[in-house]
Amino acid sequence: MRKVMTITDGNLAVSDVNGNILFKVKGSFFTLHDKRVLLDAAGNPLLSMHQKMLSAHRRWEVYRGESSDLLFSVKKSSMLQVRTSLDVFHASNTSEDVCDFKIKGSWFERSCIVYLGDSTNIVAQMHKKHSVQSIVLGKDTFMVTVYPHVDHAFIVALIVILNEINEDRNDMD
Repeated sequence: MRKVMTITDGNLAVSDVNGNILFKVKGSFFTLHDKRVLLDAAGNPLLSMHQKMLSAHRRWEVYRGESSDLLFSVKKSSMLQVRTSLDVFHASNTSEDVCDFKIKGSWFERSCIVYLGDSTNIVAQMHKKHSVQSIVLGKDTFMVTVYPHVDHAFIVALIVILNEINEDRNDMD
């Protein structure tokens, strides 16, 4: 299923190809703990994403709704990267020997692929959509293809975290 994501001034909305809003992301910027909340179309919190302070690999933790029920975490695969590579671990994967999902891509090109574990099995893909709106209004619009049986909120959360990690390139990792 194809989704359209639009990021404007740090706000994010996800709509289907007909323009119906599916998800929104609200954020707490300029706080001690960066936090983003993924909302459904009615404004109900589905996931909250928190950047873990003082982590070596830019770790983010994702919780159910606004609870303390940890679902998964995301971190850079390595400290120094030319192309973006993130590892995703389910909360139950405490050893973190092998990632449950991997994100590979180029934020400069605004594209990425989400893989199942450390395999070649693709679960989602994103690329920048070039349009008059993106050029004239400065709105970044992305096309996201989510494969069958994959949670759309999960993929949106991964792309939000990918965006946050890449927006912070000026900061020390």
